[in-house]
Parts: sequence; C-alpha cells; structure tokens
Amino acid sequence: MTSPSLFRHRNFMLLFGADTISQVGTQISMLALPLVAVLALKASEFETGLLVAAETAAFLLVGLPAGVWVDRMRRRGILITADLVRGALLLSVPIAWWLDGLTLPQLYGVALGMGLATVFFDISYQSYLPSLVGRERLVDGNSKLEIVRTTAGVAGPGVGGLLVQALTAPVAVLLDAISFLGSALFLWRIKATEQVPDRTARRSLLKEIGEGLRFVATHRILRMIAACTATANFGSGILAAVEMIFLARVVGLSPGGIGLLFSVAALGGLVGAASVSMVSRRVGTARIIWLSNLVTNPFMLLVPLAEPGWRMSLFAIGMFMNGIGVVFYNVGQLSFRQSVTPEHMLGRMNATMRFVVWGTIPLGGLVGGVLGELFGARTTLWISVVLGLLSVVPLLLSPLRTMRDLPPSDQVDA
Repeated sequence: MTSPSLFRHRNFMLLFGADTISQVGTQISMLALPLVAVLALKASEFETGLLVAAETAAFLLVGLPAGVWVDRMRRRGILITADLVRGALLLSVPIAWWLDGLTLPQLYGVALGMGLATVFFDISYQSYLPSLVGRERLVDGNSKLEIVRTTAGVAGPGVGGLLVQALTAPVAVLLDAISFLGSALFLWRIKATEQVPDRTARRSLLKEIGEGLRFVATHRILRMIAACTATANFGSGILAAVEMIFLARVVGLSPGGIGLLFSVAALGGLVGAASVSMVSRRVGTARIIWLSNLVTNPFMLLVPLAEPGWRMSLFAIGMFMNGIGVVFYNVGQLSFRQSVTPEHMLGRMNATMRFVVWGTIPLGGLVGGVLGELFGARTTLWISVVLGLLSVVPLLLSPLRTMRDLPPSDQVDA
C-alpha cells in the first residue's frame, strides 16, 4: 500500500513552510552580510574571511554539547527559540546602520550569534524529522526539504542582490530578520506528539558527548562520510572567503549581477532536488552518495576560469553542476545517517557530524582569507577546487563503494 504524499501531511507541511520562509531569508542574508562588509565597511580579504569563520565557528565551540542538550529536550521548542534568536540578531544590523553605528566587530558578533542559534536549529531539525514522518519516509522527506533549500538558493541570491542594489544591504538583512519570525510561527503550529526524553537516563555531559563521538568514529561508513564532508566543507570555506571579492573586484560584477549569477548557478540544486528520489531508485541509495561527487566535482574546475563577458558562464556552469552533486550527496548521506542511528542518539550523532564537518568551514574561511591576501582571489579559488576533488577519496575507500542500496538499520555493521 502506497503511503499518502507528505504534501498532505499537516505537520510536515508546517515544517516545510517554516523551512521555506527561513531558507529564502537566509539566502538573502548570506549574500547581504558579506556585501555589507565588502561594500559598506570596505572589508579586506582577511576581514571577509573572519566573517565567514564567525558564521560557522559555533559548530566548533558548542557543537558537541549541543547534541546532548538536543537529546535531553523537546526539539520543536529548540527550533522556535533558535528562529527567534536569529531574527533578533539580524534586526540589530539595520538598526545600527540607521544610527550610523554599524561596525565590523558588530557584524562578527551577529555572525557568531547566528551560528550558535543555527547549531541548535540544524541539529534539532535533523533529529526531529524521523519522529515527524517516520524513518521509512526519510528519503522522501529529506528530498522535499532539499527542494526548499535549492529553490531558495535560486530565488534568494537574485532577490537579495537586487535588494542590496536598490535598497542597500542592511535593508535586505531586515527582511531576513522578519523571515525568521515567520518561520517560528509555522513551527509553533505543529501539533505532533513528541516523546519527552527520560531524565533518569541522563549521565554527565562529557560522558554523553563521548558516546556520540564513539558512535560516529566506530561506524565504518559514518566516519568516511564525515571525512568526505569535512574535506569538501574546508574547501568551501576557502571559496566563501574570496568568492565575493573575486566577483565584485576581480571580475567587476555589480551586486545585482552577483545575485543573478548565484541564482543561475543554484538552478543546479533545484534540478538535483527535483530528481534525487528518481535517480536514487535507479542508481542506488548507497551508490549515489559517492557517485554524485565523482561525476559533478570536476565541473568546479571551470569556476576559477571566469572572466568578464561570456566566460562568466563558466562560473555558472561549474556551480550549476556542483549544485546537483551537493543535493544528491546530502539527501543520500543524511537519510543514511538518520536511518542507522537509534532515536535516543540522533542529537549526539548529528552534533558530532556537524562538529566535524562544519567545524572545518571557519578554518577554511581563515585559511582562505590568508591565501587571498598572499596569492589573490583567483589562485585561492583553484586551491578550494582541488580540495573538493580530493573529498571523494574517503568514500571510495569505504564499504559504500561496493553497495548499491543502503541496508536496513538492523543490518548495518557499525
């Protein structure tokens, strides 16, 4: 018997709506905050790299204990609180700008605070979905939510670039602040029953953190997924530190042009999200995890070749194909992680993975800032692309290479 579509599942649709609002707003601020630094505050390559590092440093600072706290609390409440905190932090940027008091240290503080709230939101969201839709529908649920992320990636940068150009970056950030409040309202309306964590089973914080680390480190597939994603994200951090400077100063694009370029590039993610379920069935739910990287990562070699004129299309093509690969990989590996992890360990598993794979992004941002200062933005882009190509190696050395489909959780050898 075929299960009803998740688009008829009330609680999933509320989560879907919250994620839609939040993701579009986030895409706007991901473009607007760096442009505030680069255009309004005249930030250098290194200062922009620090901003990228501040956005993701929270995964290093509180990523592991956050997983324990998520396993100890109701996850919907954490999601709502995180949205409200992020909205309030972003609201401070346009207020300071209107008062002529906006500074780089404030942007760093906002980025760090946003990162702290995002740590709890992301770990809670990934841990909440299995109980909301059931483990047998994880690939379907993750693929639909990936459509949200990639659609936002298409619309958000284009809208954000035009808003920055027409209304200034701080005003674009204000719209993002409002979006987080809307997301919190949708989450508040979810009425699903959520199991109350057993307080009597609690142990010391360090011991529970250790359990999460040990679960990932001793699982022969999870640890290879972590190694792959950590390497790719380190390269992405390097790229993020210099891509705005490359496009704005080296290539000479306007904010609106940059936004439209990212929107065209993000169409790849939308194509991937729309086709990932079908491709997974045909290629295999395990095979797609490594094959997606092997096929699409080489297209990123086109990105550093971008120049004014027709060669700007090389940047868009490279990012378009990368978007397809990222979606295929993310849906596959996230569904696998959720399916093989016991309910009471989901928070700690997701926190451990986030700590490892997102913790490399701020390091990449710092390294990218230094490399940009020393060698220039274009050479730094080449370095980030090479790291992306190498990221698939751990997957090719893992049992995934010989698997077509992911086994049931009770058949996976941890």
